[in-house]
Amino acid sequence: MRIFPLLAALSAFALPVSAQELTALARVDPGPSKISDGWFGGTTLELHLSQGVPFRVFLLDDPARLVVDFREADWTGVKTSDLLAEPGNISDLRFGPFQPGWSRLVADLAEPMLPREIGMPVDVGSGMATLEISLKAVDAAEFAAAAGSPVDPAWTLALAAPPKPAAPQGNDRFLVVLDPGHGGVDPGAQRDGVSEKDLMLSFAQALRDTLVRDGIDVLMTRETDMFVALETRVAIAHQAQGNLFISLHADILEQGGAKGATVYTLSDDASDTATEHLAARHNRSDIIAGADLTGSDDQVAGILLDLARQETEPRSVAAARTLVEGMKAAGGPMNRRPLRNAGFSVLKSADIPSVLIEVGFLSSERDLNNLRDPVWRAVMVSGIADAIRNWRDEDAALKPLIRQ
Repeated sequence: MRIFPLLAALSAFALPVSAQELTALARVDPGPSKISDGWFGGTTLELHLSQGVPFRVFLLDDPARLVVDFREADWTGVKTSDLLAEPGNISDLRFGPFQPGWSRLVADLAEPMLPREIGMPVDVGSGMATLEISLKAVDAAEFAAAAGSPVDPAWTLALAAPPKPAAPQGNDRFLVVLDPGHGGVDPGAQRDGVSEKDLMLSFAQALRDTLVRDGIDVLMTRETDMFVALETRVAIAHQAQGNLFISLHADILEQGGAKGATVYTLSDDASDTATEHLAARHNRSDIIAGADLTGSDDQVAGILLDLARQETEPRSVAAARTLVEGMKAAGGPMNRRPLRNAGFSVLKSADIPSVLIEVGFLSSERDLNNLRDPVWRAVMVSGIADAIRNWRDEDAALKPLIRQ
């Protein structure tokens, strides 16, 4: 038997945890696992695992969340409804891969609650373990005092996901950075068994393969079902010195009956109310996933946004227009206003033309059927690839004029 410490930000609740020597993923067993509210208040989270694993527990505020990080839990086949029969003191639950070697569970709290007891007893005979967290209601001030991202230098470095190395430099080198939206613990939009994170990863891989066959270098911000923070996506593109950044999405948006492919560029002000709601959803994806982004808006927006107004903004708009033309030529269907703008955090790179494409909206039955159709996806990929090549040539021709 080997003793693992409980890696908990809430040190007042930390208890030692025993676990066997780890040789594989700890599988989550949804059968006996459950979340239950007590008759006289309080909530208990009980998660059954095939073996003990190191883990940590901490709280984040605004909105109130309980976060549990594991090294590593396999959530294959587990659904939210398996653990949370109906919303109660815990109103929603998300879980899945977070970073290489780590997974995360995020519980949205309907009211402020603190862990009263935390433990992971391990059965000596079978090695199976049960994570047990007992929560009690507290006032908002007490919760806020206990909340906060844990201070752990080793952990922070592990989650930093250092930017990938830049591709070899050359006068004719052209690098497209593809950013499949969401990933890991953040599924994005979901409808009828379809997940935005899976659709966009598949779409980005097909677009990458098409561009590479045409001699264009491609770097992806994620190549697997893995969570990548918004600022890390921007950093990857910046460090690789990309020539064009494209973030790919297929969201759900009821405002304005959104449907059809749409291309967005960066702006302080949203071009319409629906786009403003969409930008708010995208910019909160890290918060939904359980990340603590306190101060990141100052770091990213404050420094980069002003710079992006100079040379990069008109090039981004030109790229967006060319992409709209290419997608329209491929048959679309396009949104009735296919070119829009808003303050998307993921577009705030100072020195790289950046666009966000909603390939379609899962809230539209037509778009959902298209996104499920491999033939339609192949045609749309071809249209986007053609547009990227056209913009590359047009942008190269304008560079001497820009320098003047």
